[in-house]
Amino acid sequence: QVQLVESGGDLVQPGGSLRLSCAASGRTFSSYAMGWFRQAPGKEREFVGAIDWSGGIKKYADSAKGRFTISRDNAKNMVILQMNSLKPEDTAVYYCAAGGHILSSYLSYPYWGQGTQVTVSS
Repeated sequence: QVQLVESGGDLVQPGGSLRLSCAASGRTFSSYAMGWFRQAPGKEREFVGAIDWSGGIKKYADSAKGRFTISRDNAKNMVILQMNSLKPEDTAVYYCAAGGHILSSYLSYPYWGQGTQVTVSS
């Protein structure tokens, strides 16, 4: 089992950048694939990107490609989502999740953090 805590959400202007962190507790963190999802008001939870246990395989939603980068540090039990060129439509609560495979369905991730709010507005 793993516990997840996100941080780094903030209000940022369009075109700006944010770095979201997900701190994990538990000795088995390095065995999990990690995903980032987001949910805007009135919308379904949406896949943003994911990274495999080693950090060698990454997968992104089309909306994130070229702007967002996922990385992980297994020694620090940490996953990072670097977001650049932010747009108003990126506004959402962002969640990190842990699961067995690098998949885009939120149903594949049994462990979730509480989320962190990202607001992109001028």
